[in-house]
Amino acid sequence: MPYLVDGHNLIPKVGLRLDSPDDELELVAVLQDFARLKRQQVEVYFDGAPIGQSGTRRLGTIRAHFVRLGQTADNAIRARLIRMEKDARNWIVVSSDREVQGAARASQAQVISSEEFVKMLREARNSAPKSNANEKKLSAAEVDEWLNIFGNKGK
Repeated sequence: MPYLVDGHNLIPKVGLRLDSPDDELELVAVLQDFARLKRQQVEVYFDGAPIGQSGTRRLGTIRAHFVRLGQTADNAIRARLIRMEKDARNWIVVSSDREVQGAARASQAQVISSEEFVKMLREARNSAPKSNANEKKLSAAEVDEWLNIFGNKGK
């Protein structure tokens, strides 16, 4: 199921700082890993975007909504759920904000607290295949040599 994420609600839960100038992009990077590993669609909402910076952007696989100053991400999430109508029941809303959770439930969307979602993020990261940085890659000549050796077997 796809996810709607209350971004500023999640940032401190994943160990990032709301006062960091790159907090939103750092969270998007975390969500990109999750979306890739779980093959899930993720939309994240951030409020407080300065003039000229608001709008929706595709950042890799993540759809990030930067809500203009004076508006709230909570209201933007609510409006998105309303626009979805019956399709909202196919989405999971990630927030620990009671009002956002209430709006999600009213739209029949599933709700996961930010704390619970952090556990899911960690599980996804821990279950990802580990790459071995020390592993030596074969050259094209070596691959050809091995193919010649094993390709002629059984002929």
